Amino acid sequence: MKLPVNYNDIAQSERRKVREEYIRLQQGRCSHCDKLLVNKSAPFVANKPVNKKLFPKGFFNNPVHLHHSHDTGFTIGAVHAYCNAVLWQYHGE
Repeated sequence: MKLPVNYNDIAQSERRKVREEYIRLQQGRCSHCDKLLVNKSAPFVANKPVNKKLFPKGFFNNPVHLHHSHDTGFTIGAVHAYCNAVLWQYHGE
């Protein structure tokens, strides 16, 4: 699979495959905090409070998210759900 891909152009089932490929390429580590994705929390960003009201219902149900640019649509990597929230809330990603 050739990465990155445009997140907006792929179906949910394809997003899962892309996320799994990023996890493989990243050796199971979060592309934001570099901690193992099997950990529920992201220690690197745990000191940044997340306002869960800013995110859609169910946002935190999946512990690993596919990070993508909201400007270009292209995927960046696999991240913890919490890291994804921090990236959006604090960095606009």
